[in-house]
Amino acid sequence: MTDRSNAIKAGAGLLAAAALATATFLTNWEPGKDPGLVYADKLANGLPTVCKGITKHVTTTPVVVGERWSPEKCQAEELAAIGKVQAAVLRCMRREPPLSVLAMATSHAWNNGAGNTCASQAMVAWNAGDWALGCQRLSVSDGGSLVWSYVRTGRTLPDGKPEMRFVQGLANRRAAETTNCLEGLPK
Repeated sequence: MTDRSNAIKAGAGLLAAAALATATFLTNWEPGKDPGLVYADKLANGLPTVCKGITKHVTTTPVVVGERWSPEKCQAEELAAIGKVQAAVLRCMRREPPLSVLAMATSHAWNNGAGNTCASQAMVAWNAGDWALGCQRLSVSDGGSLVWSYVRTGRTLPDGKPEMRFVQGLANRRAAETTNCLEGLPK
């Protein structure tokens, strides 16, 4: 067996373990009042959302407001979608990450999109091998400002940029991602 095939096996095992860790983490942040009922997410400008945050961005299954998904469908769709998001995040990483980094990078991508996570300063740090700095950058910029805790209001500022509104719940989620990411790093 070549070193390359061993790395692929390790990657598959890492993906499976991180999928479970991500699904567990999402339970605290995407529970919904009625997880099987598809609703229009106000923070995402009415984007149809179901279960633990499933949207058209993470699944090919139609997500239609008002439909009801069974617990079994939620679980199957969530695990498939988490695996897809994790694979996208892992493709951006130049080094095999610790489990906690991949799980929290996936949570971040689940909430913000894999492209945004891949283009983030957290990913820059992880690709340089600085796992702790990358974890910190999930919630706070190097200058100390909260990041990834804002949503667009739908209005445009005079300079042409979108107006943003701070959301404490997003700041709390980012802080929890940072904490979980750091706690899982090798000592």
